[in-house]
Amino acid sequence: MRLSVVIPCYNELGTISKVVEAVKASPVKNCEIIIVDDCSIDGTTKLLKSKIESQVDQVIYHHKNRGKGAALKTGFAVATGDIVIVQDADLEYDPQEYPLMIQPILDDKADVVFGSRFQGGKPHRVVYYWHMVGNTFLTMLSNMFTNINLTDMETCYKAFRREVIQSITIEENRFGFEPEITAKVAKMECRIYEVGISYYGRTYKEGKKIGWKDGVRAIICILKYNLFSYKYHKYSR
Repeated sequence: MRLSVVIPCYNELGTISKVVEAVKASPVKNCEIIIVDDCSIDGTTKLLKSKIESQVDQVIYHHKNRGKGAALKTGFAVATGDIVIVQDADLEYDPQEYPLMIQPILDDKADVVFGSRFQGGKPHRVVYYWHMVGNTFLTMLSNMFTNINLTDMETCYKAFRREVIQSITIEENRFGFEPEITAKVAKMECRIYEVGISYYGRTYKEGKKIGWKDGVRAIICILKYNLFSYKYHKYSR
């Protein structure tokens, strides 16, 4: 089994090296590391070219800032592993928990696994109350349309069988990727599991990027991809 780790990266000069080190130190040793630099302007691109390119399998550079969804689309397209997982370029999610994320797929119980920040007894940094309220609302709204019982639709940690994620056309360029991909894997009738993960959230001063406009877009995406997007064919195993 080979795991492809796709890391979308924008202005993460202070953390990208540590994230790469953390991925390399994860319990899953056969990892393909793919970084997509989304036209960083803080020196991240220079660091990637001078020091990190030689440490990973691929670094792909966007020449225009396009957003997280666009970066993931680029990374997913070149992934070659049996399982593909999303790893943000900050330190909010712990690569030590990759085995938790991929085990349901290895056991042939799941095709997609969501890592829930609100399930189980893992450590969870206490940060923004209204973000939690917003996440809960968006997850509930998404569940109402998909008829799946997630606790954390907006989580970064999502693992996919490679053939599943590469069969999906990603349309959203920013954080709308989360409700879009949730709607589409639900329409494909993928077997979806959820596992509890730890979460070390950042503040805006520490570099957090998502804002209220992304929450509004998420509502639009929930409606768009559940009500007005075409029906996906059932995933055949």
